[in-house]
Amino acid sequence: MARVKGGPRAHARHRKVIKQAKGYYGRRKSCFRTAVQAVEKAGQYAYRDRRNKKRDFRKLWIQRINAAARLHDMTYSTFMHGVKLTGIELDRKALSEIAIHDEKGFAAIAKQAADALSKAEKKAA
Repeated sequence: MARVKGGPRAHARHRKVIKQAKGYYGRRKSCFRTAVQAVEKAGQYAYRDRRNKKRDFRKLWIQRINAAARLHDMTYSTFMHGVKLTGIELDRKALSEIAIHDEKGFAAIAKQAADALSKAEKKAA
């Protein structure tokens, strides 16, 4: 019986890795050994950053809301507390979009939040 070396399978595996390394710089895109390392590292970065992306966007939304809230003489935390007291159920993404594109709408939300805060202070006192 003839010996089977597995040439087509190995070639297909190499071709798959080289295809994934397309666009890389230097030998990382053409040399199989370095391409394997580069593709594995890229996969690790992609896995990690799919989770980090969620954190980064939340931080961005908070910064935008904070900037808009400070235009209405409130900090982020007091603004969010007021929004919770009013019962407005908008998430941070929606609030940041309103802060960017609809200044009058955000001003109305900020006014409602401030009113709710002042009512809560009166109740506590």
